[in-house]
Amino acid sequence: MTIRTNTATLPASKKKKSKKKSLPFTDWWAGLLLPVVLIIIWETASRNGWVASHLLPAPTVVVEEMVTMGREGELWGHIGITLYRVLAGFVIGTAAAAILGVLTGSSKWMEKLLDPTLQALRAIPSLAWVPLFILWIGIGEASKITLVAVGVFFPVYLNLTSGIQGVDRKLIEVGRMYGFSTWKQVRKIVFPAAAPSFLTGIRSGLSLGWMFVVAAELLGTSQGLGYLMVFGQNTSSPELVIGSILLFAVFGKATDEILKRIERKSLQWQDRLDNSV
Repeated sequence: MTIRTNTATLPASKKKKSKKKSLPFTDWWAGLLLPVVLIIIWETASRNGWVASHLLPAPTVVVEEMVTMGREGELWGHIGITLYRVLAGFVIGTAAAAILGVLTGSSKWMEKLLDPTLQALRAIPSLAWVPLFILWIGIGEASKITLVAVGVFFPVYLNLTSGIQGVDRKLIEVGRMYGFSTWKQVRKIVFPAAAPSFLTGIRSGLSLGWMFVVAAELLGTSQGLGYLMVFGQNTSSPELVIGSILLFAVFGKATDEILKRIERKSLQWQDRLDNSV
């Protein structure tokens, strides 16, 4: 009787697991609920004249303008150059932050040498870098990519440094007891322990990269989504301004979702709350 009871409960447990796997899709649809409601309210308010259409055009008007630019081929050039600037700045900023983060996180002497200066630079507003980079590097792509890299650098650096310094010392001692070399300690202990902080820093850095690319494209450029915003302002075309803002939101969310999935897949070994759902 006991064996039959245990075997009978197995399918039920499998069904529970299959239900849990469907939860991310439910969360995805739930995440769309609020934007859809806001768009409906926005469309209704604009169509009924509750807000001035020359200040806040209806979503359908904004989408129609974006679709028209897409058909003409103009929109894709702006999107492509903005994506290129964000991606290039993201790679450069993350690489620099990883190098300096490892140095300051693993060495007290390097932390005392580098960290005060880096923390002071972190306090400088993004727009303050724009005229300096234009003077130093020029008005071309290099200055814009450098500005994005600066925005990406600091969140990645801070999270990686704190992640390395937060590694449990007992784990290091256990590694030494087992005869791990320095490289093996880093590969088997330090890096896995610091990986959650590092991946969180990468996501934060990417979001700041999108913010900094706006600052880069607002000044001294003739292409990009930021340029479209300025062009829409100068020509009194709010649909261009709002459309550019929405495209920033869409691409920012899409790239963050990619990193989020990478983070979740990379940290499957952790006994975390989101892994149990």
